[in-house]
Amino acid sequence: MIVIEIMPLITLFSAPKPFTDPHIALIQRNAIKSWTLLPDVEVILLGEETGLAEAARELGVKHTPHVERNANGVPLISSMFRLARENSSSDLLCIVNADMILMPDFVEAARRSRLQRDKFVMLSQRWDYDITSPLNFTEGWESQLREDVRKQNQLHRPAGSDFFLFPKSCYAEIPNFTIGRAGWDNWMIYKARKENWAVVDCTPSLMIVHQNHDYSHLPDGKPHYEHPETNENIRLAGGQANIRYTILDATHQLVDGKLSRPKMTSARLTRKLELFLRMIFFFLPESAVENIVRPKRWKKRLKKIIR
Repeated sequence: MIVIEIMPLITLFSAPKPFTDPHIALIQRNAIKSWTLLPDVEVILLGEETGLAEAARELGVKHTPHVERNANGVPLISSMFRLARENSSSDLLCIVNADMILMPDFVEAARRSRLQRDKFVMLSQRWDYDITSPLNFTEGWESQLREDVRKQNQLHRPAGSDFFLFPKSCYAEIPNFTIGRAGWDNWMIYKARKENWAVVDCTPSLMIVHQNHDYSHLPDGKPHYEHPETNENIRLAGGQANIRYTILDATHQLVDGKLSRPKMTSARLTRKLELFLRMIFFFLPESAVENIVRPKRWKKRLKKIIR
């Protein structure tokens, strides 16, 4: 008897935080469980954090423990990508944060993007959501979640990216970025733009749900952009100019199953003007350029310094 093994379309990979904090453990289990319910998907969890091996067994997903880390023990993006490639049998790879709930519209968006482009990266804005209890994954859970999320009405601004889905042929080489710190996700968009891959914003076609949490897992409880490892990520990215890219820099949007150029909005127009001014004033110090292209933000920072 011949057994034909069907390869999954997508391999999701992630490096979860330790499962020691009750709330972090809860939202990570919610997220990973939602991934296991997706069609045509396999899941790989990376790392040796406390409780991770047990959670992987409990949820029935692959676990690869030996991820390279920086001097402070934080996993490196380059190692995560390498391990995902080595242990995946899928055409598409997707790095995703372990607090993100995904639903079947995510897989459909990936299929649609793949049919229309050979090289691309898929991303979208997230919906932030306050949750303090395990999700009940019974029939109809997706519809209920969508309703509850829309009631809270917290569509995150385009500055953050919580997943990147791409064909295996893309991102063959990745700098030794530190996971969970700023800069590397912006570089992913910069890299795609530089290589002329399609940067596909799927916000109109799917809902991804970020379960809100604090920053107690980080040193001093500070947001990731205030840590020295963020500065190292920026250096590895090639400097500030390469980490300015956001979802507003997408080259395409997925709407009704088709890729099209994004409609010009005031936010996109402002963004284009900012990039143009950065190009013109490239010879100035970063602080001077920031003052020119983002005067309101610079004034806020100045007020904090004065205080």
